[in-house]
Parts: sequence; structure tokens; C-alpha cells
Amino acid sequence: MQTKRSDIQYRNLDSLADVAGGVALGSSVPSGASVELPYLRVANVQDGYITTNEVKTLRVPMSSAERFHLRRGDVLLTEGGDFDKLGRGAVWDGRIDPCIHQNHVFRVRCYESELIPEYLALYMASPEGRAYFLRIAKQTTNLATISLSQLKAMPVPHVPLAKQRRIVDALVAVAELINHESQASRKEAALWDGFVNAAFDRHLQEFGAVQLREVSMGGGAYGSSSPAVPYVENSPRYVRITDIDDQGSLVTGAGMRVGIASRALSSYLLRPGDLLIARTGFTTGKSYLYHLDDGPCVYAGYLIRFRLNPKKMIAEYAFLWTRANYFRQWLAQNLREVGQRNISAREYDTHCIALPPIETQRELVARWRKMRASIQLGDEQVAKLKEMKRALVDDLLSGSGRMDLRTPI
Repeated sequence: MQTKRSDIQYRNLDSLADVAGGVALGSSVPSGASVELPYLRVANVQDGYITTNEVKTLRVPMSSAERFHLRRGDVLLTEGGDFDKLGRGAVWDGRIDPCIHQNHVFRVRCYESELIPEYLALYMASPEGRAYFLRIAKQTTNLATISLSQLKAMPVPHVPLAKQRRIVDALVAVAELINHESQASRKEAALWDGFVNAAFDRHLQEFGAVQLREVSMGGGAYGSSSPAVPYVENSPRYVRITDIDDQGSLVTGAGMRVGIASRALSSYLLRPGDLLIARTGFTTGKSYLYHLDDGPCVYAGYLIRFRLNPKKMIAEYAFLWTRANYFRQWLAQNLREVGQRNISAREYDTHCIALPPIETQRELVARWRKMRASIQLGDEQVAKLKEMKRALVDDLLSGSGRMDLRTPI
């Protein structure tokens, strides 16, 4: 079957490739010739790659060994399960041979004269391809599945092989740039982690430590127990544990509010340099340093605020300390299970933190600011490249034709 949308031809997948299901697990093996083979299951087929860290084996008849035998270039696709597994797939590189696949993993073998496997895999992972799977899937509360017949009927944009190859090359080039930049950013972050932990070790040895309450004004203070409400004009943002990301920054977006600011909330309003530390749950110890750029904020009860005394400690130094090894080790040793993980404000008060001279603290913070700017620049570059890839996918695979494939990436 052939259809046309805008100026591009779409053909059903089964006219461009051989589409098949896999071997059913638990099937009895009749007497006679059989063989035990490695097989790929849903856990092996990830989004854009195949993992073979753990590959199980299955005894099958010799006839099944040939029928379900995977070849290099086969596109593997998951039948479903959780929504993130629906239509998840990648191209098989033949790293294990012989190898078969189970029935919850579809195998698509492209006809060489019609379809390039990498092009098909990219299209299936594109917004248009994902939309098809979600539209035709059989769905329950948390699960979704597609059938073999539905996969065979999937409309695929059919363009000349030369254009398919140019599309694949363009997207692969961007993916390689993303991987290169991501690795560079991770390496830079790892180098910084090593440097700062070594610095804190030296500071402990050279200058000793004091309790956290000794460098803060009033010690740890619990946050507000007021309920969170949707956005209210001119009201402060309500900072909760879930509003803090893994880098110690506020999650972007409007966030929840606590209603119009009042005297009752004034004691919970954050000031520049206030350090928040989570006191409960699996995120115990997660920290955030408030900045004016984050706008007016109050903090919730599962967070503890430390207002650092600037004559004794620079706020950024204390923030860095909460993200380093010594503090993490202390957390692991002091976590209490009271219904769920918990460390109280009084316990945080008694945590010992290195106390070098202000100038020494300032030197470390200055290096952190410089390194942070460099890492953020790398992260922004990765984000731009990912956005570029999404735009390329939308443009090239939807057939809109806006992107000139002759232009170098």
C-alpha cells in the first residue's frame, strides 16, 4: 500500500522490509536436533543501542535457530511494556553470532533496495514515529503494546536511498558531536571533583574543623509547613526538595507557591547565601544555595536552612562542602531510619566542617566559579546540539525539506 502526505511518499513497512516476531519463551522443545543459543530480550534493546552486558540462553529446535537467527543490520524493536519501552529500538551490529530474539522483540530486516536500517531506526525514534506507536497501541493504566500486524502497517516516508544515507550521516554527525561534548563536560566535572576533595582534605589537616552551627547564625532552621498551591501572582516561590536538581540549582519553571507573602512567612524568606539541606527521604543531604536571581523564595519543612556567618565562612564554600566526599561519608554514617531516612537539624548542627581562613575559602570559591562557568558552557553546548538534533530529526524525517543536506554540520 502506498499513500502520500504533502510532497513525500509513505509506504507500509512490510513493503519495505521483512517484519517478524521472535521465539516464545517457555515453549517445549520436541525431541530431535536442538541447540542452545543466546537470545535478546526487551532488557537488551534500549533506546538507540543494544546492550549485551547480560545475555541469556535458550534451547530451541534447529528449525527455530534458523528462523529467528539475527543478522547484522536487523532493526530490533520492543513490543511494549512501560510507555518508555513502546517502540524502543536500535540496529543490531552482529556482535554475537549466532543469536536469536524472543517474541517481545520484533525484528525488521530491511530490503536493501528500499530501506537503510539506520534510517528506519531514526524514523521510528522520531516524534512522528513515536506518535504512530502511541496512537495505535493497546493501552492500559501503565502499559502499552503494539502487535506485529500494526508494526507491518506502519507508514514510513519512502525517499531515495541516497537521501536516506545523507539523512543518516547528518544525524550521526550531530550525535557524535553530542557524545564528544558530553564526555568533555563529564571529564571536566570529574577533574573538579577530584580537585575539591583533595583541597578539603588539606584544609581539614591544616586548619581543623568546627561544628556547622558555629559558622552559621542560629544553627539549622526548619522550613514552613504551609501547603503548596499553584502559581499566585506576586507570591514567593515555594522551594521543596523536588525543586532542587542534582547540580544544586532550582528546577526551571514557575514552581509552586505558598500564597501571598505575609508576616507568618517572613521568617522563611530566603536571603542571598542561605544554604538549604534536605533532611529526609532518599535525597537526604541534597543541597541548594539561594541566589537573588532565583527571585523571592520561601522554603518547605523537609529542608533545613543554614544562614552562614560571612565573618567566618563564605556561603559557597559551605555549599561545596555539602557536595564533597567528607560530607557524603558523614551522611551515610548518620542516616536514621524513622519511617524513612532522616537527619535532624540538631544533627546537622553538630556536623564538622573544615574552617580555613576566609582568604583560603575565597581562593577555592574563585576557582569553583571559574570551573562552574566552563562546565555550564559545555552543558549549554550539549543542550544546543541536542536541540539541533531534534530539529534535524523533525525536518529531515518529516519530509519538510527545509534543511539543505549539502551543508556541512
